[in-house]
Amino acid sequence: MAARPLLGSGVVAEFTESFLRLLRGAGPRPRSAAVRRAPAPRSDGRRRPPVEPPISLSRQRPKPRSRSRPASQKIRRDGYWCQNSSMADDLDRKIIHGLQCAPRVSFRRLGEVIGVSEQTVARRYTALRRDGVLRVVGLGNLNSHGQAEWIARLRCRPDAVGPLAQSLARRSEVAYVGIASGGSEIICIIRSPAGTDRDDLLLRQLPRAGAVLDVNVDLVVRIYGDPGTALWTDPDASLTPAQVRLLTSGRPAPAAVPSPPPGEQDLPLLRALAEDGRATHTHLAEVTGWSKPRVARRLEALEAAGSLTYDVDTLPERLGYRLNATLWLQVDLPRLHRVGEEVGGHNECAFVAAISGRYNLMAVVVCRDTPDFYRYLTSRLAHVEGIRGYEISIRVNRLKQAASLIHHGRLIHPALV
Repeated sequence: MAARPLLGSGVVAEFTESFLRLLRGAGPRPRSAAVRRAPAPRSDGRRRPPVEPPISLSRQRPKPRSRSRPASQKIRRDGYWCQNSSMADDLDRKIIHGLQCAPRVSFRRLGEVIGVSEQTVARRYTALRRDGVLRVVGLGNLNSHGQAEWIARLRCRPDAVGPLAQSLARRSEVAYVGIASGGSEIICIIRSPAGTDRDDLLLRQLPRAGAVLDVNVDLVVRIYGDPGTALWTDPDASLTPAQVRLLTSGRPAPAAVPSPPPGEQDLPLLRALAEDGRATHTHLAEVTGWSKPRVARRLEALEAAGSLTYDVDTLPERLGYRLNATLWLQVDLPRLHRVGEEVGGHNECAFVAAISGRYNLMAVVVCRDTPDFYRYLTSRLAHVEGIRGYEISIRVNRLKQAASLIHHGRLIHPALV
């Protein structure tokens, strides 16, 4: 009986062909991955196990398909800001407008006026505050505390503007710091006692190093308009006059008899409200040691007396308004009050005040872009009678406003820096 070959003739032929190709430098003959040759039979008659193809070390596993959007397409869903998304929508603007009208209004009431649920308003507000787009803060009335506000314009060397502006922003008596005029001018608002100490603060404590080329300081005489209803937003994203009346109808009436100014016992309350103007009565009772009814009564008394006001700090850039300018206007004195009231009623103006000095009226204008700013100058401001001259400072950077610092594009409490 003839012996059976250990290897099939096909295997021997394939091995010989591959060996010859290697000697010629052509490499092994590639085998199609789709066709597998049947294994040769074993000498005992059983089938050989199928030969698995060799594993290539250079083959990389395919990367899973990313479900995330490109950075430029990140959106916000359900009231939360996604990565690289910085624009608020119309509902956010309506919520901000409602808070400007009634800073401590309940989420339920605000939702009823806007037409959304209480949970939606709370979710949107939490997202706006967490991302530094919005801060509601409580402020003491300067007049009741015997203080005054001063507008200071410092013309500096461009290389020294940044450090000087940062040092001013860290001072507690400085309420606003912005860099304008191509980075060569600092505009700041300083709060100081209205007595004789003001000269010591403004002339001695303000930096007067060689980097400061010129200093101009003017007293804020009167503020026009209602800061709580300043809009500079689209009409479609604002509340209607009827909705505003629903929110402001519950404001406390001014006190018939002026109450005494806040005392030492009110300091914990005022500090807590400066950090969060919408702090609950429960939280305020914890920090003051008072009962919740006493907290409610004291808040109502301070608000009615005008000793406690609220401000809504926002970042206009995150709302779509990227051009901020300060207008210095020369107005005929007999027409100053009328012009101030008229300009203060413009939606584009976030702040309007009568000041001392050669330019006796200043206005902070917020617009979407340069064409929008041009339209405001030529179609609205140009028709106001009584303006004899003007000067414009375009803001290029802002470091502090009201009770908030601007840190990496976010509004934060000054104590956090």
